[in-house]
Formats: sequence, structure tokens, C-alpha cells
Amino acid sequence: MYKLDQNQTPLFDALMEYVNRKTIPFHVPGHKKGYGIDEEYKNFIGENPFKIDVTVFKLVDSLHHPTGPIKKAQELAADAYGCDASFFSIHGTSGAIQAMIMSVVSDGDKIIIPRNVHKSVTAGIILSGAVPVYMQPELDKKVGIAHGVSPETVESTLKQHPNAKAVLIINPTYYGVATDIRKIVDIVHSYDIPLIVDEAHGPHLGFNKKLPMSAIEAGADICAQSTHKIIGALTQCSLLQVNSSRIDKQRVQQILNILQTTSPSYILMASLDCARRQIALHGEELLNATIDLANYARVEINKIPGLYCFGEDILGKSGAFAVDPTKITITCRDLGITGFDLDMILSNKYHIQMELSDLYNVLAVGSFGDTKENIDKLLNALREISIEYYGKGNRKSDFIDIPSIPTQIQKPREAFNSVKSSIKLIDSVGAISGEFLMAYPPGIPILCPGEIITQEIVDYIEKLKSAGLYVQGTEDPKVEYIKVVKPEDAVYINIE
Repeated sequence: MYKLDQNQTPLFDALMEYVNRKTIPFHVPGHKKGYGIDEEYKNFIGENPFKIDVTVFKLVDSLHHPTGPIKKAQELAADAYGCDASFFSIHGTSGAIQAMIMSVVSDGDKIIIPRNVHKSVTAGIILSGAVPVYMQPELDKKVGIAHGVSPETVESTLKQHPNAKAVLIINPTYYGVATDIRKIVDIVHSYDIPLIVDEAHGPHLGFNKKLPMSAIEAGADICAQSTHKIIGALTQCSLLQVNSSRIDKQRVQQILNILQTTSPSYILMASLDCARRQIALHGEELLNATIDLANYARVEINKIPGLYCFGEDILGKSGAFAVDPTKITITCRDLGITGFDLDMILSNKYHIQMELSDLYNVLAVGSFGDTKENIDKLLNALREISIEYYGKGNRKSDFIDIPSIPTQIQKPREAFNSVKSSIKLIDSVGAISGEFLMAYPPGIPILCPGEIITQEIVDYIEKLKSAGLYVQGTEDPKVEYIKVVKPEDAVYINIE
């Protein structure tokens, strides 16, 4: 199956050699293997992490110019995932996504993206100077979330913009829903441009056939994966996978060198090295157990009055080609409370912390670290909450239709960096937004920098506020004011 020995952990081994040598440190960091660290903090953390918190030198290699154990560790990751090259990102998946975008588009290039992208995608577009062309994802009004974009949407958008330099999709969504990525790969490649994939929530997909198809297996050209989300790397650890001659690997390395610190954490990189070994050698059985527990939770949740947890029953809808069962989305509309309410009850009363909440749902992320005992505690809490609320309140309102994507007349980078003035949102109709405006559900940006503010958008914001939704993105935390581009500073574009 693998070409290389996946039992190896070259970077972790090099760090262990450094420790076993009992090296005397005259290098940064200044705590010198933990001797200079705050005692209370060290007593909690333990001594070992500080022993491998080192800086760049020959034994442990350099992330920016890998020639030794980091190079070997990245080669093992590429072998495990079946791609041409793998790059460590300790700048998180946000940094990997920004590097991915900057590797394929530059100033003035068009890039086709879903409207429900993570803000790191928009950050990458701002940094690159590219011009986004948006695709509307498929919306599920029952649970109030966005799924993937359909292949038909990708094809029609490319027909309208055949000069686009790349297409980006999400595989799968935060809620674990995947579109038909193999079909999208074929469509995009028919234009001889790369498909780049935000696979933040899919670093585990290629290691168990019960999961949706991974971007690499489908033939995508480059993808960014959060190895800290599902598999065992530490927070902030991600992989950027290249799998195509359409991608210049040397450019990817250079972009990462610009974005990432010159003092990377060897603790984080060692966890990446070891997490790769774990998923490569034991991924199938670990994921089998994770999937079984998540499916057990799903079945039991659907027995609780007022709650609903989707699974394969959503398949067949546009944009919902496959589902990751490790994601447990609990819809609570019929309890008469919001997802935010349920989130706070679970946290404050039961000390159970969910991954996220929106108007209709809370999300639990399944992983190797779950136990049946903890799943049962969640289920028991949900049963008690159902008894307290079911039939005693009003079912939450239907999905609020989102406004049309507004007209973009300025590049996001130009608008973001322009001279702006702050005006009341209610007086902003017709102005060019200099800020982002986002809300949940369904997690789709309402406004991006460079877009014209419409009356429909202003009215929508007021509806969201009155529904108790958390609207964010503007410097004004109350979203009563918005920064707009001064007309004399606007540089207009034509994206036709």
C-alpha cells in the first residue's frame, strides 16, 4: 500500500536524539529546556515538552529549507496520503489555504469560489489580489445550513468565466457534507486549470472507505487539511498536499516561507510527524470505532423528542453527494430553543462543550478520542433537556432566505486597503463595503469588501438581529455602523 516505511517518525526521532544526548542549550528559546520557565506552568505541563522546544539547527532541520528529518517527514506524509508532495503548516489550515490560493492566482486573476468559504479563503484572495467569482452553495432549509456546490453550478460558472485561473471548493463542509468532487474535478480539468480544495475537515477521509472520497483520491490538484481537527496532531497543525503538475511545488514552498514564522514550533511539527504515523498505520480501525460511536449517537439522538440528527437521509439532494458520519449535527428547532441556547445549556449545566452552534443546530465532532461513556453523557443531557423544553415553547422560525450575492465592483484587496469612512448601516445602501459581514446560519458572507450594499442586505441584517443571530465582521460589534469605501478612492473592476 505504501512505498515508504510508515512506522518511521524522522523528525520526532531527531528530537529524541537531541534529548538523549543531554545537549547543553545555548540557543533560543530562552527557557533552555524548561529550566527558565514559570514553575506553576511547568508543573501543569510537565517537563518533556520543553525538552523538544528547540530552534533551527542541523540535527532537527529547517522548515523553510528542509533537507533532513523534516524533508523525510514530509515525504512520509505525501506517501501516506498518496500525493506528489506534502508540506507542514504550523500556521494552521488558514495559513495553508492562503498559501494554496497565492500559489495558483495573483493580482487580477479570477478564482471561482463558493460563497460559504472560510474567512481564510477571502484573506488569501486579499493577499493575492485575485478577483473572486462566487458560486452559491446548495441550501438545506430544514436544518438551516449550506451544503456543497453542485457540479452543475461549477460547470455553469466556468462557462460564464472561462478565463478563470482556478476553482476552489470545500470538501466536506464543516457539517460533514460533501459534493460530487470527482465529477467537479473532471469539469475543472476540462478547462485545464487546477481544482484547489479546502479540506480542513477531511484529513481522515482517505483512510476509511466508509467516509466520503478525499480530494487527493478524486484527483484534485492541491488541498489544505486540518490534521488537528479529526486526527491526532496538536492545534495549529495542518498539511498542504500537492498532487498535480499544474501546481509549482517550488512556488508553494516559497509562499509558505513568506507566510510562516522562521521559528516554527518543533513540538507542533513532531505531533504532525506522529499523527501521520498513527493515521497511516491504524487509521482504518480507529475510524471504524469513531464512526460506530457517532452512528450510535445519531440513532439515539433521533429517538429524543424535539431533536433531529441527519445522516445518509440527506443524500441525493443537490450538493449532498456523501456525508461524513463522524460529524454529529443536532437540530433543535422543534424544542423551541436555538442552537445557541442548547450550546449554552450543555456548557453551563452539563459541562459539555460543543464545536459550534447556530440558530438551529449544535455540532459535535467525533474523533479517535471519543468514548462511549462520554457519548452517553451527551445523550443523557440531551434527554433531560428534551424533557424540559419539548412541547413547552414555539418551534423556531423557518429558514430566513439570504439575499442575492451583491454586485462586486472593486477587488477585495483594493476595498480592504482603501481609505474608509464609518456610516450607519441603515444609511449605507448604494455604498461600497470596506468590511466583511457574516452571520449564522447558514455561514455565508452577506457582504465582502468591494461589494455594493443593497436595501435587501440591510433589511436582512435587521431580521437576523431580531432573531437573536450573531452577526459579525464589522469593527462595530453591534453592527449598527459599517465602514465603506470613499467614492473618490474606489478603483472599479469588471469581472465579466
